[in-house]
Amino acid sequence: MRKFLILIVLLGIGAGAAWFHAGGAEGPMLVLAGPETAIGQTGELDLAIETPRGKLASLEVALEQNGTRFPVFDLADDAAQLEQDGEHRLVLKRAIGKREFPELEAGAARIVVTASRPVLFGYREATATLEHDIEVRLRPPQIAVYSTHHYINHGGSEMVVYRVQPADAQSGVRVGDREYAGFPASGAGIENADPALRVAFFALLWNQDVNTPIEVFARDELGNEARTTFDYRVFPKSFRKSRIQVDDRFLAKVVPSILAQSTEFKVDDPSDLLASYLRINRDLRRQNDATIAALARETAPQILWQGPFKQLINTAVEAGFADQRTYVYKGEDIDHQTHLGFDLASTAAAPVLAANHGRVLFAGWLGIYGNCVILDHGMGLQSLYAHLSSISVAVGDSVAINQQLGRSGTTGLAVGDHLHFTILLGGNPVTPIDWWSPQWVQDRILRKLREAGAAG
Repeated sequence: MRKFLILIVLLGIGAGAAWFHAGGAEGPMLVLAGPETAIGQTGELDLAIETPRGKLASLEVALEQNGTRFPVFDLADDAAQLEQDGEHRLVLKRAIGKREFPELEAGAARIVVTASRPVLFGYREATATLEHDIEVRLRPPQIAVYSTHHYINHGGSEMVVYRVQPADAQSGVRVGDREYAGFPASGAGIENADPALRVAFFALLWNQDVNTPIEVFARDELGNEARTTFDYRVFPKSFRKSRIQVDDRFLAKVVPSILAQSTEFKVDDPSDLLASYLRINRDLRRQNDATIAALARETAPQILWQGPFKQLINTAVEAGFADQRTYVYKGEDIDHQTHLGFDLASTAAAPVLAANHGRVLFAGWLGIYGNCVILDHGMGLQSLYAHLSSISVAVGDSVAINQQLGRSGTTGLAVGDHLHFTILLGGNPVTPIDWWSPQWVQDRILRKLREAGAAG
């Protein structure tokens, strides 16, 4: 009996010691990777929790400001989820800007994290707390437009010069749902330019309404955004309509060739030439245009071109920009597409020359465009040369105006030997007519750059 009592006492002492020891156990390790110092309209909580076998009893995260508590996360909520990042690590990411908590005000705030893990077989919990002071910044960047007299041809380009503070704010021009990046004015040749001075080329695309709003925007790293309009005038343009006859001979010429070289593009039945042609004219066209648009991100931050662009010499214009094409097969309308460039023809296999100085971004096969070269001219401006029979440059080459890029041909969706040429701005096709005009280049671009440089 005595031994039994001693055993009971020892067990009690052991249990008490275990209970006491568990009470001193360390809670989960909390590591806050972000935000470091501030949030604004946007902000992201990036929290890592280190705990044995990834087990948590509780986790609460809140923002506190001026006595008000804004709940961010509670593990007790039915929909609460954490990301597992290894056996012992959990990750929580949440948006915590003013967009999520509209009652936040500019000023000091605090992130408070409380987490616990089970110890002593779940009979007790070990708790850890983290508090991190941040600032809520809601002041948007400041914008001042410097350039004047902005005239935009529908389907064409323009340029604006402006100043933005802070200088590292992301900025540019927004035309409807399209954004065109601004670049440091020093890259446009303005000597000793204020680091806050920016230049942005932009366009009113052929398929945008002439009343589409146009504004300069600036957005800081915290999501605070400023917008301002500026003086501009839009000149409406009418685009030609044409009917393109498609026959079996043309289908037999272009469809097998395009499918053979566009190996990533599949059709249901390659022997059905008409159905395959329609897939090429619609779906492959969209894929190719997406590839072209993606290349805009690789533009240089400085102007590479000099003076007006050059139309290929001794060429006749066979088709213009934004021609509205209806495709006709055996008397029936089968498709409708927009021709976003100029078709320029002279002699077969004519030398194709660079329209201006630039750098080769793309040189190879591009679906409906056949053998194609795309040059970057800096600050979002590029030029495209399609349907070539041969290519004589490589990606990364620097080229001078009038340097040969290849020879004209009939590759891709080409009826006869010609060059398909267009200008791209931010990855969007715009009419080359503006850029071919010495007067337009002088007035719309060079004048504004001179005035901005003189203004200091």
